[in-house]
Amino acid sequence: MHYPPAGGARAALVVSSSTRFDDLVEERTAWRDTVADYQPGQFYLRELPALAAVLATTSPVDLLIVDGYVDLDPAGTPGLGAHVRDATGLPVIGVAKTEFHAATHAVPVLRGTATTKPLFVTAAGYDLADAAALVTAMAGPYRFPDALKRVDSLARGRD
Repeated sequence: MHYPPAGGARAALVVSSSTRFDDLVEERTAWRDTVADYQPGQFYLRELPALAAVLATTSPVDLLIVDGYVDLDPAGTPGLGAHVRDATGLPVIGVAKTEFHAATHAVPVLRGTATTKPLFVTAAGYDLADAAALVTAMAGPYRFPDALKRVDSLARGRD
């Protein structure tokens, strides 16, 4: 997701036929003219409509990986990924770049040869250890996997 200063939002999606995400077979974006205002603890209200719009532009997928947390704590307080799971029924893996203090259940994943800063992986409908292994094995030599970098570029309109 990207929120330009002028307003609106652009959601992006890449599709791969490999769990390494080393062969992107489809790229999609969807634009929303209006988005809900940011509300602490209600982030999904802002993001879910645009995510649903971009998912509607592609063939069915088997798994979603979102930038952020699936759930925010071990008790299961829902984050964006949990709301996406509820809305779509799909397994969801969350990959967060920053640590959230309450998310003590998140699995830290180190990627890249020079990094000591982990990514934080959570999941719903997908085994957490398997989700961490999938993120570890995703294509790309750096901390953030190439497919997730590509999604970010698309969302920002940097084709």
